[in-house]
Parts: sequence; C-alpha cells; structure tokens
Amino acid sequence: MRTWRTGPSGYEDLESWYDLVEHRVGVSGKLVEHPYQEPRSSTDFPYLPTVEHPISGLIDKACRDLGYSSFPVPRAVLSRPAMGRNSCLYTNYCGSYGCSSGAKGSSRAALLKQAVRTGHCRIRPHSMVSRILSDQKGRIEAVEYIDGDGVRKRLDAEIYVLACQAIESARLLLMSTGPRYPDGLANGNGQVGRNLVFSAGGIGTGDILYAYLAPDLSRSLKVRGPFVNRALQDWYFYSDPETGKRRKGGTIEFLFRHANAISRAVAQKWSSEGDLVWGKPLKDRIKTYFTSARHLHFEVFNDWTPVDDCFVSLDPREKDKWGMPVARIRLGYHTRDLEVGRFLSRKGAKVLERLGAKNISWNVSGSPPQNLVAGGCRFGTDTKASVLDPDCRAHEVDNLYVTDGSFMPTGGSVPFTWTIYANAFRVADRILEALGGPSDKGS
Repeated sequence: MRTWRTGPSGYEDLESWYDLVEHRVGVSGKLVEHPYQEPRSSTDFPYLPTVEHPISGLIDKACRDLGYSSFPVPRAVLSRPAMGRNSCLYTNYCGSYGCSSGAKGSSRAALLKQAVRTGHCRIRPHSMVSRILSDQKGRIEAVEYIDGDGVRKRLDAEIYVLACQAIESARLLLMSTGPRYPDGLANGNGQVGRNLVFSAGGIGTGDILYAYLAPDLSRSLKVRGPFVNRALQDWYFYSDPETGKRRKGGTIEFLFRHANAISRAVAQKWSSEGDLVWGKPLKDRIKTYFTSARHLHFEVFNDWTPVDDCFVSLDPREKDKWGMPVARIRLGYHTRDLEVGRFLSRKGAKVLERLGAKNISWNVSGSPPQNLVAGGCRFGTDTKASVLDPDCRAHEVDNLYVTDGSFMPTGGSVPFTWTIYANAFRVADRILEALGGPSDKGS
C-alpha cells in the first residue's frame, strides 16, 4: 500500500518511484477502485493476484452488507516465476520468516542477489559497523567495522549510505562522535533519535466456529495456504463522531493468524482468567483450538504522531557483545492516535460480527509492535527540526545519506515498507546524480 504524504515530498513526488518499485521488486494484485484509491500511473499491478482464500469472498459480502468498501490487498509476492525468482508456494509459514522460494519481495531476494551478480556489490557477512569516522571539517572519512573474527577494520568511500532501520541507524549516529560532532554524527541540533514513530493501530480477532457452518463451507475454510488479501480504507479520513471535525484515520487489513503451530499452542497454557493450565485440560484446550475454528484477525494501521517523549538514546550501562552501548528506547504516544485506533478497531470488529465470528476481541495500546518503526532521522527543510534534507542527505554531513525508514515524519496510515522502498530508489537516483552518473530510473 502506498501512502499519501511523507513530509517535504508529497505523494505526487513519490508516485513514479512507487510504480518503479512495483515492477522491480514485483507486486501481485488487482486494482479495484475504492473511495481512497490513490492516483496511479499504471492501470494495474505487474503480476496477477496471488491465490485467495475462500474467506475473502465472505469478507466482501459482510462488508457490502455493512455498506463498507473492501478491496484486494496487493502483495510484494510473486504469483508466477519472474526475475530469476520462483512463485509463491503458499506454505503459509513465511510470515516473519525468510521465503524459501524467493517469491517474497524482500531486499535480499529482489535486489541484493541481483546487485551482487553485477560484480559492483560486495557483502561482508558477520560484520558489525561500530563507528562512522569524521574529519576536522565534518565530512565522513571512513567506516569502522568489526569482522567475523573480531578484527576491527576500516572502509572509505566518497559517499556513505546508512540503512540500519530507524533504531539502529540512530544508535550508530549517536555512537559516531567526532571533532565536529561531540553529541553524535549529524546531531548538532539534537534531533538524531528524536521523532520515533510506530504504528498506532490495534489488533482484533474472532473465531469462526466450524460447528455453526454448513459442511461445504466448513471444508472450504479449513484450506491452508492462500492469502486473505482484504482491507478497508473507508475511514482513511472521517468525521469525529463527537466533534464533527475531520480526522486522519487509517487502514484495516484482515488476515489469518500465523500458521506457526508452536506459538499458537503455547498461548493456550493461560486461561481467560490468567491462570496456568496444564495436564489434560491443556491438551483439550490445544485440540479444541486447532480443530474447532478458523481464527480471523484484523490489524489497524493509523498514524503515530511524533512526540518529544518517543526517542532513541544510548544506554549508559548496557553493552552489546562488541562492547558498544545498546539503544535505549523511550516509548511515548499521543492519546489522539489511540482514539483513532479504537474507532477503526470497532469497525473491524463489526465485520467479524457480520461474519458470525464468536469470541471477538480487540486491543489498542501505546505499546507498539516492534516490526513497524520509523523516524529518528526525519527529513525536512527546517535544519533545526530535522536531520536530513528532502533528498535524505544529512544537513550537517554532505557525504552521508540515510535511506531506511528513519526519514519518515509519519507512517501515512499504511504499512511503511513500500514507502521506504520507493524513497530508497528515489534517493539512489540522487546519489547517482551526485556522483556524475546517469539516472537509473528508466532502465
């Protein structure tokens, strides 16, 4: 999913890069018009949709009955072999794990392997960058790293690109003090590590019990592997029920619980009252969980407003195995974001109710999931309030670019990944220009 605005760049500045990434990385889907469909230069996605689970049609019907506009979610997963990669195997075990077929559009599968084949990219495995070294003039002169044997080494370049993701990029910059940067590289204004953002949304779940279904429908819901591929953006903007003011909402996406049997079985050891269950009662709970229902979830994505109380710093006591200070993360949030999350979660719960799900529950919390994090080196035109310029080059260090999610001022009320990809391609083109080379955008 694409986002509408990221800061000094608007959606129109990134649209062509979104389109490029969809083709270079590989996106499967079918474009269906809905109220908040963003403008696109391509009429559809480059690959046909991945195989959908029968429950997708049931979600569509439930949403129509409620007056909602569900739409199929595009996936950075290949539905057919392409670009030297295989198509999806529909094992249903790949969420949060590597993809055995190479179908999932991770940077490793979609980009790094091809870059290494060119002979112009070299990966140094089992290595940890410990510091970025700068000279008296404030320019980076080398990167210090520790190799797999524990030996400290240096690499020098003309331009340096940092992409450790939000928390670790901020940590490395804060550790990289120098003659011009006593408080960390590019941190003269104290903004490195600040404005950390997560996804403010929530999660919900409901059990679709086989006992209440016709035999044919029950059998179809037991199918494993295909994607649910359904989302709602009816409330990407909405009027506050209490004040009537227009508010920025977000996205609701439906999915099955991860197929990992161990984690699901372990969760059954606690009763609804929080007591430990063991012995035959535990066996019965596990059997019932796996055989009586299909568990449909939803996730809510809405903006996490940057606040001064959410940031990365260096821990003064704890060290990692290389003797470097670990990142200390202060979690803070704006109560308004949780209000939006609750509003959207109630909408998701209504869909589960319409589907006939039982045991419906949802939760919105200021303790965010760790897999959606951005900010810490946000870009902008105000040198006092941002770390990077609109091209993601550090205001204070002219040979440093940051190309991960650190640049983002907000999350755009969708998952961050595609915006990170699109912006990285955009910045790569700027770096090519800075080096005197041609733009790679059209090739």
